[in-house]
Amino acid sequence: MPKKRRGKLKADLFLLDEDHQSFTDKQILLLNAVNQCGSITQAAKHVGISYKTAWDRINMMNNLSEEPIVRRSVGGSGGGGTSLTSLGKELLRGFSELQDEHHAIIERLGTGLRSVDDLSKFLRSTTLRTSARNQFRGQITKILKGGINTEVELRLNESSKIIATVTNESVKQMGLKKGAYAIALIKSSWIILSTDRDITTSARNRLEGTVNKIIKGKVNSEIQLNLGAEKRLSCILTNESVNSLKLRKRQTAYALFKASSVILMSD
Repeated sequence: MPKKRRGKLKADLFLLDEDHQSFTDKQILLLNAVNQCGSITQAAKHVGISYKTAWDRINMMNNLSEEPIVRRSVGGSGGGGTSLTSLGKELLRGFSELQDEHHAIIERLGTGLRSVDDLSKFLRSTTLRTSARNQFRGQITKILKGGINTEVELRLNESSKIIATVTNESVKQMGLKKGAYAIALIKSSWIILSTDRDITTSARNRLEGTVNKIIKGKVNSEIQLNLGAEKRLSCILTNESVNSLKLRKRQTAYALFKASSVILMSD
């Protein structure tokens, strides 16, 4: 009879705020590195990820937070200065205090796992994965119900809002209501970019920002807009469109997309 292998319990620590928004250990490690290094380039090297991956994670955290967690300043080849806000430092302090207690609890629980088979009975958590580059958490400020669909307005910051159209049934199932929080997902390929402030369009959503980054590929380019309050939005344009619009960094641009292009999730 084969000998059972003794199991060893391991678990990750997540930080949850009062609205149940989680921060994973990878995010916390990056925040800690930013706090120590003061540079996103050095922080990325410290945790063993690419510069782009580091910025993607930071942008995601800032987009999903009501207040900025990380602030950046313009710099040279070194990537500029990057620092944590008071909220970011609070998260780190809380994590540090909880970590020792978390390890002790896991150690005690682990003594009851005598084999790998026992692990199948243990609770598992899942992480949301989506191909949408743009994920924004906001507060619902308006709900307009129609015959079939409902229009939901999310406030991202003082100057930016997103309007989504969902079915009346979806509003019920997700429990959406004014004052609650929700997450809006917008694929970067669904966004039209314009530099014309007075453009006439049927798109319900119009977000003003400044061009923060232009990443050119062989056929398409990724354009990143700074929406303010450390919120970033990405869109995909053909290189021909980028040249036609004469896009350049720090230029004002407008992201246009339909309300039906927004996928809404309850928070």
